[in-house]
Amino acid sequence: MINEFRTFIAKGNVMDLAVGIIIGAAFTAIVQSLVHDLINPVIGLILGGIDFTSMFIVLSGDVPPGSSLEAARESGAAIFAYGAFLTACINFLVIAWVVFLLVKAVNRIKDAAVDEGEPVPAAPKGPTQEELLSDIRDLLKSRGT
Repeated sequence: MINEFRTFIAKGNVMDLAVGIIIGAAFTAIVQSLVHDLINPVIGLILGGIDFTSMFIVLSGDVPPGSSLEAARESGAAIFAYGAFLTACINFLVIAWVVFLLVKAVNRIKDAAVDEGEPVPAAPKGPTQEELLSDIRDLLKSRGT
């Protein structure tokens, strides 16, 4: 059983997945810092110096005016925290954009490696439409149809 586990762990896919998760977690911290520390202040400046991350609307319940989002959540009131949602959307868009650029760069590197390497053999040519039709005709004739 231990040997099977060693074989499973030693496979490239498992190790690649582990490295990807670790790098992804570190990357998430960087993106969150980018959004919270750089993008949100600029958007807040555009909105007149307001930190929109903690913006919310009280749907029901008592929340003292000027309370923070955390205080409103702790009070048990039903709130509509649209600022936190906008922050999550910005995080997603930044992560998606960076992943897109990363995949695009990796594909470009792979294409360059294929171009520099041995020529890729052409795919074998399949039968033409006429050949397929004549084969079907011959099969139908042999069955007496």
